[in-house]
Amino acid sequence: MAGSLQDQLLNAGLANKKQANKAKADKRKKAKKAKTVKKGVQFKDQDQLEREQAIAQAKTEKLERDRALNREREDELTRRSIDASVRQMINQNMISLPADGDVEYNFVDGTAIKKLYLDKTLQDQLARGNLAIASLDQSYKVIPTGIAEKINERRPEYIISLQQKEEIDPEDPYADFQIPDDLMW
Repeated sequence: MAGSLQDQLLNAGLANKKQANKAKADKRKKAKKAKTVKKGVQFKDQDQLEREQAIAQAKTEKLERDRALNREREDELTRRSIDASVRQMINQNMISLPADGDVEYNFVDGTAIKKLYLDKTLQDQLARGNLAIASLDQSYKVIPTGIAEKINERRPEYIISLQQKEEIDPEDPYADFQIPDDLMW
């Protein structure tokens, strides 16, 4: 009883040659199909891995873009809130200028020399550093130095003229003789 089951069935007369050949062909087709399916699954796994990697990379790039956009939005919001607080500080603390100012006070705004018409006391306070000039809405406002320093910390572009107070040396022999900042010739 040697041989395959197929040979035994052929010898016993239970199957003919045609059926045996058909069974062999079906078996080969199944094996070949199983091999190609197995290879296809491997290719699908590699393709799927590549797709998953591409998707993960796209997600990380999108997260980075979103974070950068959020940072820009937050920076814009903080800038706007600082601008609003600076405007409010200037409007609340500005010193009204006299309508009939008789003294001309010159100052530099960028590269241009500008002038304000003040009275003598405001001019003296500006020269001594007790007051400062701030720019707001294309106009100039006179504000106290303390407020100007706070504004200068947040938005230095609003402060146009801020005189530093000079410390008087106690051993200076000419300390009693003050020289006016704005000499009239």
